[in-house]
Amino acid sequence: MSEMKLTGNCLKGSRPILFFDSAFDESPNYRLLKELLGQILGSPKGHPKVKPFVDHQFSFFLADNRIWFRNYQLVKSDPNSQDAVDTLVEIGPRFCLNPIRILAGSFGGNVLWSNPDYVSPNRTRAAMKRSKQDVVRARRDQLKKRKKHKEMNFVGEDELDVVF
Repeated sequence: MSEMKLTGNCLKGSRPILFFDSAFDESPNYRLLKELLGQILGSPKGHPKVKPFVDHQFSFFLADNRIWFRNYQLVKSDPNSQDAVDTLVEIGPRFCLNPIRILAGSFGGNVLWSNPDYVSPNRTRAAMKRSKQDVVRARRDQLKKRKKHKEMNFVGEDELDVVF
């Protein structure tokens, strides 16, 4: 739980540094995703609502066929000290992106890339339901067998039960 205490801070409107893992340059699909994220999250240098300084960093990493996002604050060390080293402090939010497909248009068009490792949550739920159905079917078959066994091995009433 201590890792969830994201104590950093950055100013509203300041420009972020975009940092991409070197794995984004290995395939054309990830290069396209890098360009998309850069255009979406990067801010134009001369925009009137953007502050002219940088005090935080957006980091993107590739692991497990997912894109992991982290937000860090750039903390300047004391310039008067001898070992002046700038550090990064995670300020959040942090999240994970699982790309499904890249389309040629905004919300449609030809599929340029599709993630072969992506499994839809609907398929996962359907598989879970199927496994539960198998358990129910097995139980139902067991009850039918038991009923059939009882019918085949019926002994009948004992005449001595009414005597006592």
